[in-house]
Amino acid sequence: MDFLKRKDIPFITVGLVVINVLVFLKLDVLGNSLDPGYLYEHGGMYLPDVLDNGEWYRVFTHMFLHSGFEHLANNMVMLAAVGYIIENEYGRWKYLISYFVCGLCATVLSAVNEYYHQDFAVGVGASGAIMGVFGIYIVMTVKARKSQGYDSRQLMVLLVLMVFGNMQEGVNWVAHLGGAVSGVILGALLYWPPKKESYGTTYAPYE
Repeated sequence: MDFLKRKDIPFITVGLVVINVLVFLKLDVLGNSLDPGYLYEHGGMYLPDVLDNGEWYRVFTHMFLHSGFEHLANNMVMLAAVGYIIENEYGRWKYLISYFVCGLCATVLSAVNEYYHQDFAVGVGASGAIMGVFGIYIVMTVKARKSQGYDSRQLMVLLVLMVFGNMQEGVNWVAHLGGAVSGVILGALLYWPPKKESYGTTYAPYE
């Protein structure tokens, strides 16, 4: 289908945003999305149940749950903005796979931290995966810096602020860190910029 081949439409990013929004609307209409118990019942991440009861689906389902509209909006705005910029240049399917790998890495690091401290909580949100996407964006910009003429250090500072800047109660900065680091690693391994002369038509990260 020619429509699906269009490079000006970030199909994967749009799809992820739509799914997250629809899931939130359904759950918020049927119950209270701010209630940890309600989120737990609908697939929130809870390590004891994963380890003791084999409920491994929680490792993935929690990525599509959000605690309140503000949580959803913050994550979806960031995903839409960064995903729109990098999806086609990075590769659509590679982007989708990296999104879930980063989300998984964020969950694993968070789980290790919880297990070590024996302090378990219901976890929800796509922020780990989104931090991974932002990590990929950082790497893409760094690799393109010579031709683009951007100061990548500003992006590095922004990434650090995004991961650690919000230390308020309930924000899982460990998951943010896991997602960001895995995104940087994946970007370094899987993305190679086009030749210098083609940058102007294929990758304009700040337009």
